[in-house]
Amino acid sequence: MTLRYLTKRLGLLFLVMWTAATINFFIPKLSPRDPILEKLQQAAIGGGRQQTGLKEMVAAYQKEFGLDKPMWEQYLTHMGNMARLDFGYSLAQYPRRVMDVIGDAVPWTIGLALVTTLISFGVGTILGALIAWPKAPRFLQYFMPPLIVLYAIPGFLLAFVLIYFLAFRWRMLPLAGAYSRGAVASFTPRFILDLIRHATLPALALIFTALGGWALAMRGMMVSVQGEDYITYAEARGLHPRRIFLKYAVRNALLPQITGLILSLGLLITANILVEGIFGYPGLGSVVLGAIQNLDYFVIYGVTMILVLAISLATLLLDLIYPLLDPRIKYEGG
Repeated sequence: MTLRYLTKRLGLLFLVMWTAATINFFIPKLSPRDPILEKLQQAAIGGGRQQTGLKEMVAAYQKEFGLDKPMWEQYLTHMGNMARLDFGYSLAQYPRRVMDVIGDAVPWTIGLALVTTLISFGVGTILGALIAWPKAPRFLQYFMPPLIVLYAIPGFLLAFVLIYFLAFRWRMLPLAGAYSRGAVASFTPRFILDLIRHATLPALALIFTALGGWALAMRGMMVSVQGEDYITYAEARGLHPRRIFLKYAVRNALLPQITGLILSLGLLITANILVEGIFGYPGLGSVVLGAIQNLDYFVIYGVTMILVLAISLATLLLDLIYPLLDPRIKYEGG
């Protein structure tokens, strides 16, 4: 990989981040709603007080958040803050800072989404490879219809189905939340088991939704590599079928799967938004939904920029490691 190519990729990364930050700034401001006014009205109604002096209070908070400045000045301030990953204070949870809100949610999202992505990737890839392999057990072909159905069902719809059967009808698992009410967070077997029970329903929704996609993609790649000359040559040499399957077929069919895996790691938040919201799971998905409902500009800015940064870095990482995965790929030409 040449220095010129690396410089171009870093420049593209900067361009993507700048474009995302610009769009991120203007889109929420298209709404006619005033989040500060709505928050103060809710506080006044909840406290049973008369709504007097709201205009003065709104003006004071707008000055505090810099929303009273001209649009161009707000934009320059916004871009400077984005460069430092400083997203300021949450409008809906003031005086908490946005990074504190995101920091509390990130471990939940990573713990849930990373585990479910790796499980669905591993099981789906192996299952898809075996289904396409001619010498695999024939009963594996019966997995194809369920996999196609799972691939077509949206994650949130599958979540409702799982809630109905496993939480309402059979009462096997908790309905929502990350742990039981009143439970004290600790590294005890009882609390860890409680975490696992509460995470099982959203995890199953995410795993089953992604499983079909990974399996069908791997099956298609395995079918395409079976006609390659190196497979025919390996069979002609009399190599063991297991070695041909693993070293020649799976290894070459796996490259597009790895591409999808790395990109999906950057999309963990978007895959979890609806599922976390349905199950009341305290991850970034729930944070995004709450920020959209309350028009919390700065939380939306923060989560969106972190998402764009994660996807951009995942793409850059993919470019860097792809020549290591496939020696045929070179970037000598820049």
